[in-house]
Amino acid sequence: MAKRQSSINVKVSEVSIYTENDLDFISLTDMVKSFEGGSALIEQWLKNKDTILFLGVWEQLNNTDFNSLEFEGIKNEALI
Repeated sequence: MAKRQSSINVKVSEVSIYTENDLDFISLTDMVKSFEGGSALIEQWLKNKDTILFLGVWEQLNNTDFNSLEFEGIKNEALI
């Protein structure tokens, strides 16, 4: 199926939605761009221990090319 892009308006922000193979992906960057320090929110979320562990599990389940050994190094460095 072809990729599609649409958007929704949330208060003062237009948030992009990308659709591929009947799956929707919402732009986190668009969601926080109207907040002061919005990009810092995403950075903090990505550095969160639970987020890192979740992303590792998600990649193991959904990415056949996932490099578990490399992820272990990233995880260990991030969780110090």
